[in-house]
Amino acid sequence: MANDKVQLFEDQPIRTAWVEDEEEWYFSIVDVVGVLTEQPDIDGARNYWKVLKNRLKEEGSQLVTNCNQLKMRSPKDGKRYNTDVANTEQLLRLIQSIPSKKAEPFKMWLAQVGRERIEEVIDPELTIERALETYAKKGYSREWINQRLQVIRVNAC
Repeated sequence: MANDKVQLFEDQPIRTAWVEDEEEWYFSIVDVVGVLTEQPDIDGARNYWKVLKNRLKEEGSQLVTNCNQLKMRSPKDGKRYNTDVANTEQLLRLIQSIPSKKAEPFKMWLAQVGRERIEEVIDPELTIERALETYAKKGYSREWINQRLQVIRVNAC
């Protein structure tokens, strides 16, 4: 079972999922490709990934062979679709295949996401604080944030 949410890298949304059974983060490859290649929209990122995936397959890369899919919410219509995802190790290998000035900052961001998850396991209250910050950064009202956190709390019980 995957617990998915959106994380922000330089105010760019990256769909992620924490897979409890594996104790591992997975990241939407299309979202990462979009950030690294500075695509104006998800369709451009999807096309870039399609071309890169074919090139990597032709080169015999195990990265594409080992690529997983998880259901993630689409930024276009909000529905959940199978999405190509990669864990941290796979993402670091993928980043090497994409020429980008954002590669190093993205690696640092990956390390931060991992550290935050460990901190949240130790102190679950941090999860709530981070959610408050993220919703506030996205411009949601205090009332909306409180209602959302109540819904999350009810669903978790």
